[in-house]
Amino acid sequence: MTIAAARKIRNGDIVFCGTGISMIAAMAAKHISAPDSVIFFETGAIDSELEEVPMAVADPRVMYRTSVNGSLADAFAIMQNRFTGCKVVGIMGAAQIDRYGNLNSTVIGDYFKPRVRFSGSGGACDVSSFVSRTIIFMQHEKRKFVPKLDYLTAPGWLDGPEARKNAGLPGGGPSAVITNMGIMGFDEETKEMYLQSCFPGITPRQILDNMGFEADVSRAGETPPPSDKELRILRERCDPQRLILM
Repeated sequence: MTIAAARKIRNGDIVFCGTGISMIAAMAAKHISAPDSVIFFETGAIDSELEEVPMAVADPRVMYRTSVNGSLADAFAIMQNRFTGCKVVGIMGAAQIDRYGNLNSTVIGDYFKPRVRFSGSGGACDVSSFVSRTIIFMQHEKRKFVPKLDYLTAPGWLDGPEARKNAGLPGGGPSAVITNMGIMGFDEETKEMYLQSCFPGITPRQILDNMGFEADVSRAGETPPPSDKELRILRERCDPQRLILM
């Protein structure tokens, strides 16, 4: 999952990431395929060198040899700035996702009497509303890939091609969903989720069986497995202490 996400980060991208696997993915991209990408965090650390993997976005290690140590306001200004926002890639996760990449990280069940209440949006709504594209991490389970969200925390493509524009949101939207089984993309015309590729050993049928809605699998290939070089950098350079990786 980490390498699959890292491969989608390009030189020149400004990567907004949180704690855990998204942080490792951004680090791996910088060491493997996108050395000129820039990593920043909501706590205001911009262009972090990340000599060691931080345990959280407030870990002082995110501030090591940064270009700027600013504030939360500075971080969110980068996303909303018309010159830099068009280059920002947000890496996100959630409890639920629907066919258009809309996310729920607020409640399961009724909002006023929920079965489970989560931590809520944090910066998720801002990220998904303003950045040029998002990469989403999910566990591939039917309870997570749902026909209808219990609560809309962060907008994806809303309900179709023109929906973001009609809602007054800038360009952008989810570009990929990376799971423990494969990679989902979004159709350029309909903006609906489809199966882009399966991880080795996983079939399209297995992926559909773990979703609460149908998705096009006709374009699915196999995700190339991580190379020896990618694995070595991931394990020896990004997280040698195994703070995030198992």
